[in-house]
Amino acid sequence: MPYSLTVKKIEGKPGQVYYPLQLNEIPIPTPGPGQVLVKLAAASLNHRDLFVRQHLYPAISFTAPLLSDGYGTVIELGGPSPSPLAQSLLHKPVILTPSWGWESDPLGPENNGRDYGVLGAGAKHETGVGQEYVLVPEDEAFLAPEHLTAAEGAALPLVGLTGWRALVSKTGEALPGRNILVTGIGGGVALQVLQFAVAIGCNVYVTSGDEEKIRRAKEMGAKGGVSYKAKDWDRQLGAMLPKERPWLDAVVDGAGGDVVGKTVRLLKSGGVISSYGMTVGPKMDWLMQAVLKNVELKGSTMGSKREFKEMVEFVREKGIRPVVSRVIKGIDNIEGIDGLFDDMKAGRQFGKLVILIDKEAAGGDSPSKL
Repeated sequence: MPYSLTVKKIEGKPGQVYYPLQLNEIPIPTPGPGQVLVKLAAASLNHRDLFVRQHLYPAISFTAPLLSDGYGTVIELGGPSPSPLAQSLLHKPVILTPSWGWESDPLGPENNGRDYGVLGAGAKHETGVGQEYVLVPEDEAFLAPEHLTAAEGAALPLVGLTGWRALVSKTGEALPGRNILVTGIGGGVALQVLQFAVAIGCNVYVTSGDEEKIRRAKEMGAKGGVSYKAKDWDRQLGAMLPKERPWLDAVVDGAGGDVVGKTVRLLKSGGVISSYGMTVGPKMDWLMQAVLKNVELKGSTMGSKREFKEMVEFVREKGIRPVVSRVIKGIDNIEGIDGLFDDMKAGRQFGKLVILIDKEAAGGDSPSKL
């Protein structure tokens, strides 16, 4: 019998509890009309999964499998007359959309988000990719870029979609020669934003509390970086900007905190701060100085299916390989998976943390090198 991975409910307050992982035997499902059956080769972790285990995420399901990011092969089609789309996917490697219910509206999920939900231990859609086989609607599976290993393919969906929307859809500054600041380099979304922006031809600058992460970001194409532990990091960054364009066009931020106060002096008039998270705290200051400079603060979440398709095509065209920090083998390797969560809690990772569900799949012994 194949396995699925869920969280086990125990008593405890949100933020104090840490739900243990639970392995379950499940039957192989049968696809219905409009569905495809995917044999998963790899899945990856996101901070969302850590928040689920800490009960810091809403509407948790203790029966739906964990994890949002999956890569696998379509092995069976549903219905007596599968569509041409489904037939084009049969026996092909695919990557799966990490959320359902948002088709194409650039402003946000249609129907005011009533049908929208992220996969993985969520009550909205009782589906997750922390299992060996998964049923998905045929239009939620996309042919994987051919150059990606299974581990790299599993590393892409959620962070790729989030980063694409935050940079491309939200800032309007994803253009050659623009100066883009990416905060908190080392996290999955920040690294994808870096890769996208470099491939577009932007001048990318980064922040981190770890000098080694800044060094590695430079090897990936960043023009420079500063430690946010330095009180004058904004001044240090200003000195790095090119003389012919001595300002920031946009900031892509996942930290929050004092990012407005630190960057408003550097941002051009009408510059954009695209915020996809607040790891420092749930609030951030908004300054009158930003108002006077016409700076725009834009919240950004994951994205639509249309944006996911655009992102995947860009990755295919540019040959981008998502950065994989560490890989363990086996959905039944509870100790190893707990170790990946420990890496995330400690902030040790530089890139994505991946589970090879198919232990023989490509990428287990050679995660992405910089």
